[in-house]
Amino acid sequence: MVFPDSVLHALAARPEHVAVEDGGHAVTGAELLSMIGTVARGLRSSGIGPGSAVAMDLDVSAESVAAYLAGYTLGCRVVGVHPGYSAPQRRHVLTRGVDTVLTGDRVAGLLRGPAADPVVLARPDDVARVAYTSGSTGLPKGCMQTYKALSAHWSWGAETWCADTVELARKTGRYLLFGTLSSAVVQDYLALCLLSGGTAVIPRLPAPGEGPLFPGVFERLRATATIMSVPRLYQMLDSLRDARFGLSTVAAIMVAGSPLPAHRLAEAVELLGPVVYSSYGLTETGGLTALTPTDIAHGVLASVGRPLPSVDADVRDGEIYVRTPYQMCGYFDEPELTAETLTPDGWVRTRDLGRLEGGYVYLTGRAREVIIVDALPVYAGPIERLLAAQEDVDQAYVVGAPDDRRGEAVHAFVVPRPGRRLDHAGLRQAVRAELGELSVPETVTELSEVPVAVSGKPDKAALLGLLRGRQTD
Repeated sequence: MVFPDSVLHALAARPEHVAVEDGGHAVTGAELLSMIGTVARGLRSSGIGPGSAVAMDLDVSAESVAAYLAGYTLGCRVVGVHPGYSAPQRRHVLTRGVDTVLTGDRVAGLLRGPAADPVVLARPDDVARVAYTSGSTGLPKGCMQTYKALSAHWSWGAETWCADTVELARKTGRYLLFGTLSSAVVQDYLALCLLSGGTAVIPRLPAPGEGPLFPGVFERLRATATIMSVPRLYQMLDSLRDARFGLSTVAAIMVAGSPLPAHRLAEAVELLGPVVYSSYGLTETGGLTALTPTDIAHGVLASVGRPLPSVDADVRDGEIYVRTPYQMCGYFDEPELTAETLTPDGWVRTRDLGRLEGGYVYLTGRAREVIIVDALPVYAGPIERLLAAQEDVDQAYVVGAPDDRRGEAVHAFVVPRPGRRLDHAGLRQAVRAELGELSVPETVTELSEVPVAVSGKPDKAALLGLLRGRQTD
């Protein structure tokens, strides 16, 4: 069975069941199939088919879900366009071999055309998805996955599900779908919902002055599961400290995007209950590990989880290498970068430092986040983890900046725990005692919150901007 056959079969198996709930608009499995087929027919009539590149410049809606699945049904190269892109980033994505662009208005027009049933035209070796991730130049790089890869994917290939994935999918009866469908991770967790017969519930975003979406949205929409970034989880935990919210419907919250410190994971479980999952993966590889509530209950808090059954993991000179049947086949139109990341024998360099212990993966740093102090490498990850483990610290992030005296210097940005005061000298001494003089931050800057990048991860470029702005004052 070639992707996305499995999704179409799941929708056809429950034609009267509501597959997507978008505000007051309920779309059944049969209706979603018709929408997929109608969009695909309209695209086909304009010359779009297997191998064509379709850019999805869309928000999160039932129509957008249908558009993405229509592109896959036609065997297209589906390119997600992140709504937070700058003008140069949008131009970079939209001018690289794209045959057509789907906007909300364009999809609405296609849906007014003659109805049709979807027919899968996908070819296994064609590129199915180009998911863009951040690049060192500031322009995103496109990770390509084939239809064969997505057919074997840990979430899209239901026949490959392990017992833990089956259990997680069972909890997605009312899956809260938010963020952006341009994210491969958002698509991949939506798959668990659609393939298991759940309902994807799309929330109405709050208007200015209405307050945050989380955590009240769970009770309001009776949502049972979702995926969120670490910064989003922190915001929700802060809200839960200040007020009581009904979370009785929640069965699973998957946290992904960046490592979750052990003390914050413990706090999340204390406030939310045994519903927290954590995962590790890359846009280049898809999901690699999962840490389940059972693992957490057994005291495993510092790990990012066990490798999924189809994932091979190895540690070479302290760096994690992985191999999966659903990893990318390369970066779009960037052969040199592809060669730097994919080994000749098919392994992916994660550029994350870590270890394998007792069947679990532990991250210890980021190979790329190297600060050269006095001509010697210092890794940001260990400093961040040590600072975040201090009693008064909620979050900690480290960047390197040019320094006339040492080549580069370490600079730390910390968010204190509510009601706590930070001892900057004490934080620097803790780093000195544990990691040595080279790792001691030149400066420690307190923040009320950390800026977040388009990806949902902490924006270190913005932190550098804050640092440079302070240095020029």
